[in-house]
Amino acid sequence: GSGAVTFLICVPPLVPLYDAVGMKRTTLAAIVAMAAGTMNILPWGGPTIRAATALSVDVVKELFMPILPAVIVGLVCVIVFSALLGKREKARIGSVALGSAAVTMAELTEEQKALLRPHLFPINLILIIAAIVSLLFSGFAPAVVFMVFYVLATVINYPNVKESKARVDAHAKECLMMCSVLFAAGCFTGIMKGTGMITEMASTLVSIIPHTMGKFFPLIIGIIGMPASLLFDPDSFYYGVLPVLAQTAEGFGVAGVDVGRAAILGQMTIGFPVSPLTASTFLLVGLSGVDFGEHQKKTIPLAWLVSLVMVVVAILTRGIAI
Repeated sequence: GSGAVTFLICVPPLVPLYDAVGMKRTTLAAIVAMAAGTMNILPWGGPTIRAATALSVDVVKELFMPILPAVIVGLVCVIVFSALLGKREKARIGSVALGSAAVTMAELTEEQKALLRPHLFPINLILIIAAIVSLLFSGFAPAVVFMVFYVLATVINYPNVKESKARVDAHAKECLMMCSVLFAAGCFTGIMKGTGMITEMASTLVSIIPHTMGKFFPLIIGIIGMPASLLFDPDSFYYGVLPVLAQTAEGFGVAGVDVGRAAILGQMTIGFPVSPLTASTFLLVGLSGVDFGEHQKKTIPLAWLVSLVMVVVAILTRGIAI
């Protein structure tokens, strides 16, 4: 599925568990981001398909298969980093005794207790499962699925108009803030792309690379690919910037497809869950309940390190030739 679907399936069930044992939610967001980002390199992932289209190469045979060993090593790195994060959390928290449900209920306010619908648990569970199945198999856009199931959940759980309005008002601030950020990101990307500034930035970057460094061009792209996710949306990079980089690499005697392979090991793959230019990033931080800046601060170093490891492995296994 897409990044949004992955976050919706993985994050909500784990947030209560993290809270119960006292783990940081930023740890959850970082782990999910690293795993989803690395898996986004698969042939049906958006960046990989865009790169294959832009370079006119076969997405599986020419682009993905040569770097498959690097992707596998990247997934192993994600597991290792997750274990290290867990070990650090265990050292911080110490021994944990989970509280009972009765203790949890006692901590709720009267207003919060009034919102509970224990008698509707089976129906709400069916709604959640149906929403996930619809996200995966219906073919409808996630926004449509969410709108439909939001209406069903609200009408079933809070049929009173006053209660429904109160639930909307309770979450309106966060929703409007997220929408504002997404609109701003869209405007920023549109201006950068429509005015040609992105292409000029790529050309300037290429012009400052010494000719003697030409054979290392894929390595350079691999190193800057993940941080470039903070500046370029996938369409702008893969359709506007990557062809320029590939053509320049060929001028240095380097195959353009090697540049494409290096790019998909970081740019909007493992880099997409920290980029302000993708809506699913805000879904991840929203579901996790963490600050966007804190999420970036914790995840970017780990994600970049995973990307660099994959680039090195790809070079050693000749998936990327330099």
